Amino acid sequence: MYKAGRNSILFLATSGFSGYIRVAPGTFGTLTAIPLAYGISLLGLHLGLMLLLLVLTGSILVSGEARQYFRREDPPEIVCDEVSGFCVALFGLPFDWTNLILGFILFRFFDILKPFPIGVVERRLTGGTGIVADDVIAGVYTNLLLNIIMVALR
Repeated sequence: MYKAGRNSILFLATSGFSGYIRVAPGTFGTLTAIPLAYGISLLGLHLGLMLLLLVLTGSILVSGEARQYFRREDPPEIVCDEVSGFCVALFGLPFDWTNLILGFILFRFFDILKPFPIGVVERRLTGGTGIVADDVIAGVYTNLLLNIIMVALR
């Protein structure tokens, strides 16, 4: 990987180098996703879904490349997977303080504890797909739970 390309890959994979924060890099990576999740929400469902799919695809590609640089299967410095997962967590929901805060807490809960099948997926898949897939499922769990809460509170 040439230097400029490597630097670009590492910048994207670490979400602006936030993945290098020693304490809770995944939490800081999730925080960096807030502007992107907001931007996706402004686009509406169809364009937002297209951008979300681009973000997911880009995260898989970038994390796969960055993994080779770090020489580990799922380095903690790579946090673009948290960015993707958090965007999934808030997709299609009203972008308000309640969803933002509750979504953040729920997403981190699912991402850290890895309830079934998140842990299984994390162990069985490799490369960029393996790095991103568990966070996407954590995002789906979060999104579903937020939707259930919204319906219950109506």
